[in-house]
Amino acid sequence: MSIFITSDTKVLVQGITGKEGSFWTGHMINLGTNVVCGVTPGKEGQQIEGRRVFNSVRRAVSEFDADASMIFVPPRFTKDAVFEALDSGIKKIVTIADGIPLHEMVQIRAAALSCGAMVIGGNTSGCISPEVAMMGMFPYWIERVYRKGSIGVMTRSGSLTNEVTAMVVRAGFGVSSLIGIGGDPVPGTRFAEMLPLYQNDSETEALVIIGELGGTMEEEVAEAMQQGIFTKPVVAFLGGRTAPKGKRMGHAGAIVTGGKGTVEGKIKALQQSGGVVADRPSKVGELLKEMLDNK
Repeated sequence: MSIFITSDTKVLVQGITGKEGSFWTGHMINLGTNVVCGVTPGKEGQQIEGRRVFNSVRRAVSEFDADASMIFVPPRFTKDAVFEALDSGIKKIVTIADGIPLHEMVQIRAAALSCGAMVIGGNTSGCISPEVAMMGMFPYWIERVYRKGSIGVMTRSGSLTNEVTAMVVRAGFGVSSLIGIGGDPVPGTRFAEMLPLYQNDSETEALVIIGELGGTMEEEVAEAMQQGIFTKPVVAFLGGRTAPKGKRMGHAGAIVTGGKGTVEGKIKALQQSGGVVADRPSKVGELLKEMLDNK
């Protein structure tokens, strides 16, 4: 069973009439995603890819009973779009915008948690279960990267995701569900909060984590592994290991604070918890093979 999104998930697209929204809606439908309708204020009555467009999420939900929202709106409109989806009862939301104001991302996360919803993003490509469905912007037609299989992938990085996932496929595996948490300092959902979904997914036998310098999300995964919350094999690759000490890097999430967030500290925590860490992307597939052969 895919996590977060399946072929049955009824997806509405906020911002469906925009350039990115219409383009990726077409690709989501082509993959098999159950896109039921779209929302753009002032554009009610139009059709995109044969899907009706509504002025409001509430009207779209009342007509089509959508239970997930894919948001293609600029960063300054993201909070309003997310709140509108939450107010309409939607519990699964993906927002790709890069540059959502930090204080608004804090408000988005708090609002989602308060009503039992899950927001993926911002600054992400979204989520995909290859050959099943996606909410986001993945070149799923590249078979050497997006092949269906039994390896879960969680990532903070956009640029490294294709490279690492290609190594998973090269080793003879495929991907069950890939979730792009996003690279901002305050993501809507953190790595550790996704772990129970992968743990309970019978189609996921191991997990690949693509982490980065900064923040504490990888250490939180290690903690969950030590507590027995997640018990499946874990292989990680961490970007930023060559970053000079004390230097602020360009990525918004790459901030080391309070002695935590260093790549060295993340590697140590994951290894002490039973995970293995690849020193380069090409090693990820080999380590997966070793771990699963020794299970």
